[in-house]
Amino acid sequence: MLKKLSRVGRPFSREAIEPRSRRRVVITGMGIVSPLGVGTQNAWKALIDGKCGIVKLTDPEYKKLPCQIAALVPKGDSPEKLDLNSRFTPAELRTMCPATAYALVATDEALTDAQWKPTDESDRRNTGVAVGIGMIDLADVCNTHEAMKESYRKVSPYFVPRILPNMAAGRISIAYGFRGPNHAVSTACATGAHSIGDGFRLVRGGETEVMVCGGTEACISPLAIAAFCRLRALSTSRNEFPQEASRPFDKTRDGFVMGEGCAILVLEELAHARFRKASIYAEVLGYGLSGDAVHLTAPCSEGTGALLAMDRALKDAGLATSEVNYVNAHATSTPLGDTVELKAIDALFGERASNVTVSSTKGAHGHLLGASGNLEAAFTVMALRHGIFPPTINLHQLDAPSGTNLNFVPNVKREWRGTSRRIALKNAFGFGGTNASLCLAQFLE
Repeated sequence: MLKKLSRVGRPFSREAIEPRSRRRVVITGMGIVSPLGVGTQNAWKALIDGKCGIVKLTDPEYKKLPCQIAALVPKGDSPEKLDLNSRFTPAELRTMCPATAYALVATDEALTDAQWKPTDESDRRNTGVAVGIGMIDLADVCNTHEAMKESYRKVSPYFVPRILPNMAAGRISIAYGFRGPNHAVSTACATGAHSIGDGFRLVRGGETEVMVCGGTEACISPLAIAAFCRLRALSTSRNEFPQEASRPFDKTRDGFVMGEGCAILVLEELAHARFRKASIYAEVLGYGLSGDAVHLTAPCSEGTGALLAMDRALKDAGLATSEVNYVNAHATSTPLGDTVELKAIDALFGERASNVTVSSTKGAHGHLLGASGNLEAAFTVMALRHGIFPPTINLHQLDAPSGTNLNFVPNVKREWRGTSRRIALKNAFGFGGTNASLCLAQFLE
């Protein structure tokens, strides 16, 4: 029987709980702000219905750039859109960048979903935050630099808080009084997955009972688009057909499409979730990390880093490859990156590849950079819960390594059948050769 402890201790007795090394970690709440819509259910429905959130950029400054498209959070006052002015006061918006605002909106949904907005001090002390930002908003820096040319006093006192990558985590902690671990990862496009994985380890290791995890990004600007164009990373061939531009695994892919948004997951120790009768989406089983140690921006051509991350996630989970049914790929729609990842997945599963399904949701929402791994982890959780493989839209001519037996989900969702327990890997890779893989599973008692 779980019993309440004192206000300065943990919220319940550990007499009936397994040793810390075996603590189970579950997901009890999620919140999404994405190009596919605001709200987890809205974004999920748009995804499995094959919708796309990529649009033409209309600011005249983009017309001189090779890439003129991006995946923007839809703005407006309908339920699936976001109006920041109705969520925050003008004074509040001056103190934070849009990425932090997105994180606060997604966190409110996630905590409401989890029914976890504690007022008890011991509960607040046992709730932590792990939310990162992959890249600051360059427009903030440019605008402030121009203002300083006019006058020192034109520099906002909130400029530094607006550009610090840990400020989303800090603002969430302040908003809800969470005094557990306060952590911010900034590992380029692996930020969101690393945040979830680090939060998972903090809960599993007994540091805290609840972690609010994810990544957030809002850095689309002419300078950012220009910079990625100079790296030859962005799609430039479909400016007039933006919804066709992001094409993971397709032979005609020519680069990724920048996106913005945030997804927040509430991770919780299982006994804690059971004690308060929380609804459980899925379980986190393992977390693997690796480094390519090869190049600033290009992945290892043999897929060694990706393979190591996935293998370590499975070893951390104590699973064999035969138990995994699905891989939600990082696949950004770049010619090299998608091929390398498929090579790594094929090598990991070997003869079992024919029993594994692979898809990438970036065709629908673009590449959210530091918020990609967590958004796609949220979609993977929904896939586990509902038994549906989300589609890879714009996949018409598969470009896969010769001889692969992996299964794909082109353009239309597919039912997830024939397994006793649905288990998935979620990959995320970032510039600098940083790799993360999460092992997620359908929750079973």
